[in-house]
Amino acid sequence: MHILFDEAGKLLTGRLLSEAESSLQVELESGKRVKVKSANALLRFEKPAPSQLMAAATELCGSMELELAYEFAPEDEFGFADLAREYFSDHASTTEQVAALMCLQGAPHYFRRAGKGRYKKAPADILAQALAAIEKKKQVQAQIEAWAAELGSGVCPEPVRQQLYKILFKPDKNAPEYKAVVEAARHTHTAPLTLLQNAGAIRSAYQFHWQRFLFDQFPKGTGFPALQAPVIADELPLAPVQAFSIDDSQTTEIDDALSLQGLGSGTVTLGIHIAAPGLAIAPDSAIDQVARTRLSTVYMPGHKITMLPDEVVQAYTLMAGRDCPAVSLYVTFEEATLAVTSSRTALERVPIAINLRHDQLDAVITQAWLGGQASESEVAPDIAALQPSLAFLFRLALHLKAQREVVRGKPENFNRPDYTFRLEGVSGEEPQGDERVLIGTRQRGAPLDLMVAEAMILANSTWGNWLAECGVPGIYRSQASLQPGVKVRMGTKAQPHAGIGVKSYAWSTSPLRRYVDMVNQWQIIACARHGKTAALAAPFKPKDANLFSVISAFDAAYTAYNGFQNGMERYWTLQHVKQQGITELTATLIKDNLVRADTLPLVLPVLGSDGLPRGAHVRVKLGEIDDITLDIHGTVTERLDLPVDDVGEASGDEGEDDEALAAPLALAIDVNEADGESAAQPPQTPDPAGD
Repeated sequence: MHILFDEAGKLLTGRLLSEAESSLQVELESGKRVKVKSANALLRFEKPAPSQLMAAATELCGSMELELAYEFAPEDEFGFADLAREYFSDHASTTEQVAALMCLQGAPHYFRRAGKGRYKKAPADILAQALAAIEKKKQVQAQIEAWAAELGSGVCPEPVRQQLYKILFKPDKNAPEYKAVVEAARHTHTAPLTLLQNAGAIRSAYQFHWQRFLFDQFPKGTGFPALQAPVIADELPLAPVQAFSIDDSQTTEIDDALSLQGLGSGTVTLGIHIAAPGLAIAPDSAIDQVARTRLSTVYMPGHKITMLPDEVVQAYTLMAGRDCPAVSLYVTFEEATLAVTSSRTALERVPIAINLRHDQLDAVITQAWLGGQASESEVAPDIAALQPSLAFLFRLALHLKAQREVVRGKPENFNRPDYTFRLEGVSGEEPQGDERVLIGTRQRGAPLDLMVAEAMILANSTWGNWLAECGVPGIYRSQASLQPGVKVRMGTKAQPHAGIGVKSYAWSTSPLRRYVDMVNQWQIIACARHGKTAALAAPFKPKDANLFSVISAFDAAYTAYNGFQNGMERYWTLQHVKQQGITELTATLIKDNLVRADTLPLVLPVLGSDGLPRGAHVRVKLGEIDDITLDIHGTVTERLDLPVDDVGEASGDEGEDDEALAAPLALAIDVNEADGESAAQPPQTPDPAGD
């Protein structure tokens, strides 16, 4: 005697060995003996043999018409033998009964299970819906296969092109476009990005990077709603100073300016004047909501996305020729020793005399000129008139830097220049990616750069300490030590910043460009107005959940923005290499197989560096450039000199991740599904020590 039984929805057959009250002992065809519940036994038979029965029933089931079986099936609950008698004949054979069972079990949209071997017809309306869904699924699968075939043949279907960035970076794995890419990549044994490139989905490498960033960070676009800059209601006194700013020529958000009083009197007061949108923009206002969404201005060569609308920026920027509302920090020094004697904060209007542009003046305002050792004949009169003030500021900056380095425990390293990018022929509001790029250098620690950096560090640290003294929370940046791996963190407590060498550090000097600075400015304004009772009036109270929310959101956005900026700088660097026909360059080995180019902002992996010490100076032959992955490799062809010390040490707030700087593009698509390889994260920019 043989039996057919149901084991967890699977039909099995075997030889019946023994039978108890509620169970059976069955020997499977494999020889294995199993215990089967009596309720699970569906059919007992002598012939044919189990293997023959299942093979014949499977073949017969395949020939059954589901629509006809549904029509013949009883309206009430029925068993599989009942259906076999209705469909085949009154004397349905064992094979026909098992075929009917297989048919019922394999068509749940036609027949609902009502028990072991028992079924009930699905209602007609439910069946119609199920059949429609099945047909739709078939059509979708057919579409997926058609798209996959097109991709495999080098043609990109338009629906896939429209979903390009979502497929690569934020995929919906149930979407047919994604499935088509995965299927095509699997069949062609090609990585998804390469597959899409070969299919022409990416028409412009620059637009690929730009649109990918917008998709990720600005899915609703970069435009602003109609907003009007609120007027500052306070009656602000006019400061008795003539201030000047120092910025790049492309800067429109002029956040800071400087002034000096008392030169030659023995006591000198430095004024650090910061644009004051916080006096007009209220927390939770419409403009604040825009700023809190964007969190920072995004910079890239030839273009930027501002945190605030231009009309709002222009209302508060420190433009020359205007009396501008400002939050001012006045620090008084003994002129001879540069010892600090006092400091105070004022809310006022500040006359801005001139906006200096360091990219136009770095070659003029040199250390020699500040020391009176260079001719002033070629210097404009208004610049020449500032020579005494600038000379004192440079002397003060060197003093402040030296003091920080004592606390820091070692000098800051300015042995690498900052690189500047200028695009020629930008026809619209933003570059197209084929413009000619000019890469220049600006040495870190140049006089004008140092003056601004040290003044901003002084303001950020002084105001950070003051907020803590007033019991008002702020957003701080801290670093426990300079040991490798100790990162800069953001928090609400005033803690030391070892990388800068200050007691505490709260970004407060760029409120037009960074939301953290705007938040801290609101807190500083509360302290300026209320002093020791400011904690009661400040917009953000101690342990305020909103403050922690700002920190979390800003940290994520700022990291993404910096990563994009570095990616775009790498893109334009690679364009410069191609435009200039550079096939070889000299570089310094910085880590394992990574080198840093001597005259370009470029880190790349190389072959042939095994056995060379860190700091080795080498000649590198460049390989092919991939504009999409931003990847380039090289080969060491010659050792040029002996190793040098301290190569690759980053100066400033945080160290550079050299591996990230040399890494290609990262994809979010599960490339393992498509026989591809994952890529590393895009490069990151170190955070400047000053502003």
